[in-house]
Amino acid sequence: MKIIIDDKIPYIKGALEPFAEVVYLSGDRTTPEIVKDADALITRTRTNCNAQLLSGSSVKFIATATIGFDHIDTEYCDQSGITWTNAPGCNSKSVVQYIASALVVLADKKGFQLKDKTIGIIGVGNVGAKVARLCEILGMKVLLNDPPRARAEGKKAFVELDELLEKADIITLHVPLYMDGTDKTFHLADEAFFKAAKKNPIIINSCRGEVTNTEALKTALKSGAVSGAVIDCWENEPLLDRELLNLVDLATPHIAGYSRDGKANGTNMSIRALSKFFNLGINNWKCSNVEFPPSIDIYIDGTGKSTQQILTEAILSTYDIWKDDLRLRESVETFEKQRGDYPVRREFPAFKVFCKISNIKAIHKLNQLGFKL
Repeated sequence: MKIIIDDKIPYIKGALEPFAEVVYLSGDRTTPEIVKDADALITRTRTNCNAQLLSGSSVKFIATATIGFDHIDTEYCDQSGITWTNAPGCNSKSVVQYIASALVVLADKKGFQLKDKTIGIIGVGNVGAKVARLCEILGMKVLLNDPPRARAEGKKAFVELDELLEKADIITLHVPLYMDGTDKTFHLADEAFFKAAKKNPIIINSCRGEVTNTEALKTALKSGAVSGAVIDCWENEPLLDRELLNLVDLATPHIAGYSRDGKANGTNMSIRALSKFFNLGINNWKCSNVEFPPSIDIYIDGTGKSTQQILTEAILSTYDIWKDDLRLRESVETFEKQRGDYPVRREFPAFKVFCKISNIKAIHKLNQLGFKL
């Protein structure tokens, strides 16, 4: 058996060598000639798994170690008898950490209290549901919009898009990319979307670049219809729009889900799915040696500090979004390299917080976020 693996997938080397010839390649070197005699691919979003790549090959199974799977031509695979799988929810807690850092930085930069703000969450799947929980912990009022879930479960927990656009101070996008159909999300955030937003909201996009119409967002930012933006996912990556970069509050190179925990989860799910498909007997395989940052101990003296100040200190001690923003602005042309060489980032549960705090509310919220106290 021969397996082609994207060489940027971490913690995977050695897992499949007992069972197969394993070839590690970058996404841009994974060509039709290379995959022709392969039985399986383990890939990322940078490899388009379509007829051009797969036609005439012996590939039977594709695993992408990512939540998104719009780089896989699922219709072609289904018709060709190629089983495919993604890693739903693998990096959802990493995206939550990213959103948490963005929110506390925005609150500090723009001088507002999160408890006074209403956030609209569009897309309430694995990621969006956890973001909703985060925002509740931070004291925000939360509005949920997810038409497929509303149809399946009833509308009680959800609001229509018009209501969300009318009431939200901040809007964060967590939808898959659908190019057409009833639940089309391509250019969901378009000119009409921004015109309908009544409270000049801040926009956060950490799902897919094409969900936002770049020209419409630039116009909205210039006119003040949108008061700010945090962009992790860009149209035409890695060739992002420089004008938009200069207009947004925070800009990052598609790394919201790039915690080491999220990457390890994606690798775990891919190996387990491949094992089940080929009956390899490693259905419970788990990554080992997941790195830690230089320190996992956070010391907080909360004397005289508000709950928001204490939470901000803890969150930014695990991940400071400003650092990613600065790296991107200083070297836009190395967008892909910044993703490939991304620094070690671990999620909240990897950290221990040592508190000098009489604020019981803050302690409770730190515990809810997952910190070890």
